[in-house]
Amino acid sequence: MQTASKKVINGWAMYDWANSAYNLVITSTIFPAYYDAITTTKMANHVVSHKVTFLGTEFESAALYNYAIAFAYLVIALISPILSSIADYKGNKKKFMQFFCYLGGIACCTLFKFDGSTLSLGIICCILAAIGYCGSLVFYNSYLPEIAAEADQDKVSAKGFAYGYIGSVLLQIICFVFVLMKPFNMTDAFAAQLSFLLVGLWWIGFAQITFATLPKSMPALQRSQNNIFTNGFYELKKVWKEATHLPVLKRFLLSFFFYSMGVQTVMLAATLFGSQVLQLETSSLIMCILIIQLVAIAGAYIMAKLSDIMGNIRVLMFVVIIWILICIAAYFVTTAIQFYIVAAIVGLVMGGIQSLSRSTYAKVMPETKDTASFFSFYDVTEKIAIVIGMFSFGLIQQITGNMRNSIIALILFFAVGLLCLLLTLKKQKELKAI
Repeated sequence: MQTASKKVINGWAMYDWANSAYNLVITSTIFPAYYDAITTTKMANHVVSHKVTFLGTEFESAALYNYAIAFAYLVIALISPILSSIADYKGNKKKFMQFFCYLGGIACCTLFKFDGSTLSLGIICCILAAIGYCGSLVFYNSYLPEIAAEADQDKVSAKGFAYGYIGSVLLQIICFVFVLMKPFNMTDAFAAQLSFLLVGLWWIGFAQITFATLPKSMPALQRSQNNIFTNGFYELKKVWKEATHLPVLKRFLLSFFFYSMGVQTVMLAATLFGSQVLQLETSSLIMCILIIQLVAIAGAYIMAKLSDIMGNIRVLMFVVIIWILICIAAYFVTTAIQFYIVAAIVGLVMGGIQSLSRSTYAKVMPETKDTASFFSFYDVTEKIAIVIGMFSFGLIQQITGNMRNSIIALILFFAVGLLCLLLTLKKQKELKAI
């Protein structure tokens, strides 16, 4: 196939520009910092409590946040197979992508009303926004093999992530001005709430460029013989059955499953780690995450270039080793400077591992018109990994009372992922030798 026109490629990449603002402001910077501020109680003798009550149960606030995110990803893992099978059959990926985009954007706008007296509203909107973000990505990612030839998929995938980092940083700077400078006599709370509203409007607004330029996806050639609600799971089973006969794909998916537990959990939990464990100021955290995003733009392109020289699997192995070293370093971090250094290294490998994982999967999967089903399997694999990663991170903190102990689990996840990548490379070499 031929790669689509520049207009289509840029339109596709603009969705990363649109929704990455959610990923930066809501999951990485202002929302976690704001959430921590309104759920922290300073008691006598300088004792700080992070205890909150949700649905009649007491939680550590960071653990509750981790559980909420894990629940959101579990929901999307359960419903995306149903949705992707419908999209494959009818060729209406764009409509589902729009639905989840609007769900997430409206949930972000509603966070404008989130404060200390509306904890339940904040948690529910946080869950809905995550579902909207993840749900739309199922269909966004599945467009990649439809609009880009295999030789161009690394470059196109990297362009999407680069657009995402640039767009999110631009909105982050605007929100940064509100939160730190508080123009028009804004309160700290109002500045944060206004940022959430802007994320929703930015997400929905710029997504219109994508929806106007993406072509209608191709419907499946054959009508499904299964119930519309069970067909998605049947399709996943079919994909897995096909993957068992594709040894490189099978091993890659296993490695992706384990290292995603670590990558996504680090990205989702880093801000609360900085605020609760290291007691960093909100302004310092926001500036730190902003730098990470800028470094990540370069990281995505560097990894794409390295993959041309070394091959995708070798580069992924190299990146996972760096992630292991990052986690080991994070366990011993005690100062703000140390945190910033580790964060800068995270930025370098964050964009690279996401972009390269997506394009590697597109390369090792077989040629098929049921791309949504294959990418649904990919996304379900990642979402279940996030559920396990976030839940284990929160549970270990809840049990031990120390978030540092949760990092040990992440090191183990990365180590298993590295071993599976080694097996993937070995099998790839064996097949090429035949």
